[in-house]
Formats: sequence, structure tokens, C-alpha cells
Amino acid sequence: MLYMGNRRRFRDLTEQEVLALAISSEEDDARIYRSFAERLRTEFPDTAAIFDGMAQEEDGHRRALIELHRQRFGEVIPLIRREHVAGYYARRPVWLTENLSLDRIRNEASHMEREAERFYLMAAQNAQDAATRKLLGDLAAMEAHHEDVAQRLEQEHLGETAREEEDDRAKRQFVLTWVQPGLAGLMDGSVSTLAPIFATAFATHDPWTTFLVGLAASVGAGISMGFTEAASDDGELSGRGSPTKRGIASGVMTTVGGLGHALPYLIPHFWTATTIALTVVFIELWAIVWIQNKFMETPFLRATFQVVLGGALVFAAGALIGSG
Repeated sequence: MLYMGNRRRFRDLTEQEVLALAISSEEDDARIYRSFAERLRTEFPDTAAIFDGMAQEEDGHRRALIELHRQRFGEVIPLIRREHVAGYYARRPVWLTENLSLDRIRNEASHMEREAERFYLMAAQNAQDAATRKLLGDLAAMEAHHEDVAQRLEQEHLGETAREEEDDRAKRQFVLTWVQPGLAGLMDGSVSTLAPIFATAFATHDPWTTFLVGLAASVGAGISMGFTEAASDDGELSGRGSPTKRGIASGVMTTVGGLGHALPYLIPHFWTATTIALTVVFIELWAIVWIQNKFMETPFLRATFQVVLGGALVFAAGALIGSG
């Protein structure tokens, strides 16, 4: 037998070992589907029921494979898993991540089934032994059947109305956890730093000093906003999601909003830097309007009036103070 490190080549496995590998793979996939179901059960019970059904299907296939092994090779099943075989498909660790989105979980499950089917088909085509080829072909057919089962279970447990409701809840959760804190941070970083940055710019006409003030204001505001968002709500009662994620979204976007019009002052020519900074401010404000309109469903004209007017007033205040 040839080895690659501590792993066996797939083509060197015996029929018994291939069957044992299929059994362990079915066990792993059933566990993954059950973890998906538990993660979704509270907020998305209909989709959780689909994954419960898919786990039961995997259990049924595992029992059928064990019975086939018992008939051909006896009671003792070799201990062999995916990680023991070079070139064997590996499940991505994405299922270990907390708070996966609903669409991501659905897509990952579909990917799991297609990946297993494709691997077994390729393995069957490369097999020289007729019995091994048949065995691998049967395994590929089982995996193809899994996806059909998933579609049937979805029709049973998740009608069009239920799916739309779950998708709406998932979108709302994304907005509450990422978009809303990020938007608040971007607004704070883009607008609140206008006054100190442009006050410094017009008071000193020194691009480097202006940049340093802008950098300090942006980073300081980002740290403050991040910690404030994370500490203000643990997400348990409000359902706004992880405070860490919200804090990161708010802090990063606050810093980005301020740095956008501070970075141009790395240019040594004052009026060139100021012109570019004002252009960046214009882009930032319209980005805020677009996000409000798209994700927060704020009417476009109202969002434009609020953001542009607010930004203009803060800029004017900074320019007047710096010129005084």
C-alpha cells in the first residue's frame, strides 16, 4: 500500500474500507444536519424540521450501509474517516460557525449533497474492480437521492408562505446585527468628524496636521462607537444579535467614515487635498442615503434631506470655526 503522510490514497482502499468510509461519512453528515436543525429551531422551526428529516434520511442510509457491510464483510467495521484518506472530500468547517445566515445554511446543505455525489461518481469511473465500481455507483445514487429527499421535505415542511416569512426574519436579523450598527457608525464617522477635520484644515492650512487630527478623531470615534454599541444591548431581549458583531460593525464603519476625508490630507498641497476630501464627503453622504433607502426603507428624498443637510451644517460649522 502507498501512503501520503499518515493518510491512505483512496485508490488503495479495499471495498470494505470504502464501505466503512461511506458509513462514517453518513454519520458525520447526520450530525451536521442535526446541528443545523438545533441552531434554527427557535427562529426558523419549519426549516429546522427539514434538517431533522434529512438527518433521519442519513441515518437510514447509514443503517443500509451497515447491513450491506454485515452481509459482505461481517460485524467488525474498520475505523476510517474522511481525514484518513488523501484526496477525499472534506466537509468545510463552516457548520461550526455560530450565527450562520439562513441562506448560508441552506446553501451549505445543498453543497454537501452535490459534493458527495460528485466524488462517488468520479471514484466509480476510476475504479477498476467491477464490484467496487458498482458499490461506488450505488453510493453516488444514494447521494443524488438525498437532494431529491431534501426537496420533498422542503415541500412538506416549508410552503411558499413559511419560506417567505423565514427569509423576512433572516433579512431583518441581518439588518439589526450588521446594517443598522454599521450605518450608525458610518453616519457618525462621516458627519461628526467633518467639523474637527475642516476646522483644523482652514485654521492651519497644513495638510499633515489636518491628517493627524482626522486620524485621531476617526480612530477615537471608532473605538468609542464600537464599545458603546457592544455595551448598550446584549441582544437577548431586543433580538439584535451578537453585541460583538454589532460593536465591530459600528466601530469599523465609524473609523472608515472619518478616514475617508482625512486620508486626502496626506497630499501635501492644501487645496488639492481639500478638494478631494470634499469629493469623498459627497460620496460618503450619498452612500449613507443609498443604504438607508435600500436596507432601512427610508424614503429617498427624506434620507437625502436629513443626511445632506446635516452634513452641510456640520461642514459649515467646522469651516467657519477654522476660518475665524
